[in-house]
Amino acid sequence: MAIKFNRRKYSDNELINLYKALVKPRLIEEKMLVLLRQGKVSKWFSGIGQEAISVGATLAMSSDEYILPMHRNLGVFTTREIPLYRLFAQFQGKMSGFTKGRDRSFHFGTQEYNIVGMISHLGPQNGVADGIALANLLKENQKATLVFNGDGGVSEGDFHEAINTAAVWQLPVIFLVENNGYGLSTPSSEQFRCKNFIDKGIGYGIETELIDGNDIIDVYHKISQVVESIRKKPRPVLVECITFRMRGHEEASGTKYVPQELMDEWQKKDPVVNYENFLLAESVIDASTIEKIKEQIKQEINTDLDKAFNEAPIEASLQQELDDVYAPFTYVETKPKSNSKTEKRFIDAISDAMKQSMEKYPELVLMGQDIAEYGGAFKVTDGFVAKFGKNRVRNTPLCESAILGAGLGLSINGMKAMVEMQFADFVSEGMTQICNNLAKTHYRWGQNADVVVRMPTGGGTAAGPFHSQSNESWFTQVPGLKVVFPAFPYDAKGLLNTAFEDPNPVMFFEHKALYRSVNQEIPDDYYTLPFGKAQLIEKGNDVTIITYGMGVHWAMETLKNNPDISADLIDLRTLVPLDTETIFNSVKNTGKAIILHEPTLFNGIGGEISALITENCFEYLDAPVARVASIETPIPFINQLEQQFLPKKRFEGELLKLIGF
Repeated sequence: MAIKFNRRKYSDNELINLYKALVKPRLIEEKMLVLLRQGKVSKWFSGIGQEAISVGATLAMSSDEYILPMHRNLGVFTTREIPLYRLFAQFQGKMSGFTKGRDRSFHFGTQEYNIVGMISHLGPQNGVADGIALANLLKENQKATLVFNGDGGVSEGDFHEAINTAAVWQLPVIFLVENNGYGLSTPSSEQFRCKNFIDKGIGYGIETELIDGNDIIDVYHKISQVVESIRKKPRPVLVECITFRMRGHEEASGTKYVPQELMDEWQKKDPVVNYENFLLAESVIDASTIEKIKEQIKQEINTDLDKAFNEAPIEASLQQELDDVYAPFTYVETKPKSNSKTEKRFIDAISDAMKQSMEKYPELVLMGQDIAEYGGAFKVTDGFVAKFGKNRVRNTPLCESAILGAGLGLSINGMKAMVEMQFADFVSEGMTQICNNLAKTHYRWGQNADVVVRMPTGGGTAAGPFHSQSNESWFTQVPGLKVVFPAFPYDAKGLLNTAFEDPNPVMFFEHKALYRSVNQEIPDDYYTLPFGKAQLIEKGNDVTIITYGMGVHWAMETLKNNPDISADLIDLRTLVPLDTETIFNSVKNTGKAIILHEPTLFNGIGGEISALITENCFEYLDAPVARVASIETPIPFINQLEQQFLPKKRFEGELLKLIGF
């Protein structure tokens, strides 16, 4: 035996149970490789040679503790005793799987088994693990979280952001790195320079553990100790399991880049063969019992494969596809309990909504840079720490991606999250989490993402190209997100309250120039406003003006300066969902439409609205649909250039041109 096992004080029965759990994924893998050659499985990421890590680590966790595996961790799923036919159905894109044919292999999660699968980008699952662990910490339930990583994936910024955040917040999460020698064809020596990955632990300020990843007893024993320890004293631990990938990154890529002597050396360390020989040598088990165990598992595999193969193929349903993009949410209007009103600034309305939603939802956690004692860059959360405490109003490290991922993790673990981008521009650091995790999770496996992302946005403050972008159009193209952009304090408070009620991810844009420049009398009590319902600010017959955010105020000023223009002025309030009914009804009445928005013209939402009007109201139009937007440059700093960039001054001329058409 190439592995020297130490049975410690484990009974024969415990050692046999480890064997049963270890050999099951190996036998499934062997069957999958046959099916792959037969063309019955489209793709396979083999974990042969690494099973001891998945199995041992999963057995060390309680069944009600979350595990976030990767694509070689079949042993996690089998050890959690997911029915094999459901796994096989998942691989084949059948309805009995977990994603209704919408994703492959292990790209799924299941609340039933407390597993949250990966996405292909690698790394983002670590931020999600942070959020799950944070929820456990706040609930004080003494539960741990385990997240898997490969030695290649740990080069991703998401990994470093998440492990640093976990260290700062002392989250009960195990970051397990499966060092199998290669990231696809790139050896570990080209991924990091230290001898072992755990050498980085001192830099993160956390404890580490190095484990022989092919020794099932060692994996189970040491991770059991780590888990028990962090349940009692919450903190993150970095675990590195040394192993080797015996097959290609995926089967099509092969292993020609691996020196043969290295393959031969690790073949001798096969975790299943070595453990089997150890049990025989220790007289814990005999050969006939081993054969019985294998035969029983093979029968289960074949029976469940037949069940999955015999299941009818999925029939595409357009309505079901559209319905599953968002988690169900039935809006019920909440009206103020009293007539009490106070004149407040836009920023105060935002703050009001957050305070009242924090009171309404004790499970709501606010996260963002400098939002605690400092009150945020714009002082929206000033005084919140005194009222709600630092557990719920959390300063974050400068790591947008990890915190957005943590928002999803909180939602998975039954809580709500608000993530504040200090400036909307900085959201580019978290695009993967928003567009590939928050937006797609419900569609992929039915898990909602109850996260509000607040986005202080817009120009007019001479803040330059990295603090003034209007980037709402980035997100209107991503199914699964809702995009809200109020123009008035009344709308801001009501819509933000609705955003916290809605179980789906909401991108909530707040124009910085409106924070302290616009006042309005608003209800003191909690109230909500519906998404997808535009507001008709002014009514007229000459033209329809369609805009939102700061554009509403520019249009109002223009109409005030041109009292002879009779216009319908529509404030969209939400971009997704979009109130097309109000737009179409107005255009059919006026016969002319002009769209005003702050983002640059090309590929802005104005083009989409223009196309919708042309497709649905063409016979009513008396002129081409007009669009007015910022010029096609980044937004500049100095006032003269910024005013030229913004569409405010050009809008009046374009409006008059359309009126005179």
